[in-house]
Amino acid sequence: MTRYAAFLRGVNVGGVTLKMAEVAAVFTAAGFTAVKTVLASGNVLLDSPSSAAAVRAAAEAALRENFGYDAWVLAYPLDVVADISAHYPFERAVPEHHSYVTFVSDADVLQELVALADAAGETAARGDGVLYWQVARSATLNSAIGKTMGKKRYKSCTTTRNLRTLDKVLA
Repeated sequence: MTRYAAFLRGVNVGGVTLKMAEVAAVFTAAGFTAVKTVLASGNVLLDSPSSAAAVRAAAEAALRENFGYDAWVLAYPLDVVADISAHYPFERAVPEHHSYVTFVSDADVLQELVALADAAGETAARGDGVLYWQVARSATLNSAIGKTMGKKRYKSCTTTRNLRTLDKVLA
């Protein structure tokens, strides 16, 4: 049995409003155990004997069937999330800045995002399957990365969390 963090894309931020208690019930009905939601932004902890890919597929299918939206989920063993967080390459807490991790399941998309950040001169670095980045609070949506994340091409294979959220997921 593996403990996973499942990160739902675009929940309670972009028109898709879900009650986390209902999400937990749907995940439990889908066969996951020890289901716990963290915050209201689509972070779910769960146990499963399946692979991360199988967890992702089952979670997406359950959300689509039960809530009727185009659900996208990225799932990682919790120890992998801890390792990703531990390797954040910049100062973790900078006043008036956000420290982010964008999880990316497509290697080509990750390379595109790294190149985009480099070309824009943004504070970003490639990690193992993630893009680490940091931006002034007032500039998140206007940054090259922020503008790109909303494009359709990236919805199925990326989701972003700030480090404070990851700390709560890992607590």
